Amino acid sequence: MKDCWLTCSRCSRKQPIDSLQGQCECGGALLVEYDLEQAGRTLTKESLATRSSSMWRYHEVLPVRNLQSIVSLGEGCTPLVRLNRLEQQLSIADLRVKREEQNPTGSFKSRGFSAAVSLLQERGICKAAVPSNGNAAAALAAYAARAGIEAYVLIPQDCPGMIVEECIHYGAHTCLVEGLIHDAAQIIAEGKAEQGWFNVGTLKEPGRVEGKKTMGWEIAEQLDWRLPDVIVYPTGGGSGIIGLWKAFQEMRQMGFVQGDLPRLVSVQEAGCQPIVEAIGLHRAFVQPPTGPITSNPTGMRVSHPPDGNLIVSILRETNGTALAVTAEEIASAQKTLGAHGISSSPEGAATLAGLLRLRETGFLSPSDRVVLFNTSHALKYIPFTPSRSVPLIRSYKDFLDLQNRTAPSQSQGGGKN
Repeated sequence: MKDCWLTCSRCSRKQPIDSLQGQCECGGALLVEYDLEQAGRTLTKESLATRSSSMWRYHEVLPVRNLQSIVSLGEGCTPLVRLNRLEQQLSIADLRVKREEQNPTGSFKSRGFSAAVSLLQERGICKAAVPSNGNAAAALAAYAARAGIEAYVLIPQDCPGMIVEECIHYGAHTCLVEGLIHDAAQIIAEGKAEQGWFNVGTLKEPGRVEGKKTMGWEIAEQLDWRLPDVIVYPTGGGSGIIGLWKAFQEMRQMGFVQGDLPRLVSVQEAGCQPIVEAIGLHRAFVQPPTGPITSNPTGMRVSHPPDGNLIVSILRETNGTALAVTAEEIASAQKTLGAHGISSSPEGAATLAGLLRLRETGFLSPSDRVVLFNTSHALKYIPFTPSRSVPLIRSYKDFLDLQNRTAPSQSQGGGKN
């Protein structure tokens, strides 16, 4: 039996993983810890050579105990592609892009929800809800459908239409929300007990960080266990940065890698940059931020990251940084990546825009080995009108009114038969 538990990143309090809690009473994130000595008996560089090409090749350091409970659509093992011409143009020794758009739902969110939904499946939980800027909603919808779990997704009303269509396609109960992702989160929090929802929002449970952690394991394996010097990553809720940092810590403890961790760089879009502000002011993270949110509807538009302090501490611990790029810089970077054969989302293109800024400031040296993360593909963001109208709500009361109007002839949603 796999030995794993939850430990608070802030106060170090431990609790059983079966609680599936994501946040400690003190407010810190609850992260999964493993008996790494036990894991290392079977998880070795040699054993990986014979394993299947999915993120579950690292199952010893993933929290599902019963491997029969794994809910998979073939996520993980995405390409790490070298950008040779950009290396020459930017005078960088080694520049690569991790192509997360090749995951089953077209984004890195596939990883987190494969792990999260597997944990729900293992415990017989059959109703889940998520507040999302888009890609997390689509991923929950797909993996819940795969598992026969009923999914509820609440997304801002300006979410790209193609992603809304994805959620409908996979059979999720889909609602648009007047407001931003934290407004959607509030509706789920208010209705969680009455509706029987399990909230799989960012850091509300432990699985999503663990799934995203496999991105770190993969790039280390793909680079023959020599970590890059710098990783540039688009940041909204921050579970990707947390997952990468956690993966490198585990690998170092298990002897897979040695030396310093990569310098982690968070990129946000100007107009919603809470992590950038905290780093720039050399202070702890404070929320909520002041001023209007003016950035575009992407995964980076998260004004209330659940554990901003942890993200900021990780960036500082790794000698990394955070920076904001403009919508114009992102659009230009999308064209550049397209000219190199990469279909990049705004979030993915923001990493190249951030790299250009870093090159100007002297943060990078010519000898650095750099990895960019393209977290989703461009086609999700083309203008598109969903095939059916999607209800628009402002509050949990609106959600209840909607249910009363549509019951009992609700046509959407999967669920177990």
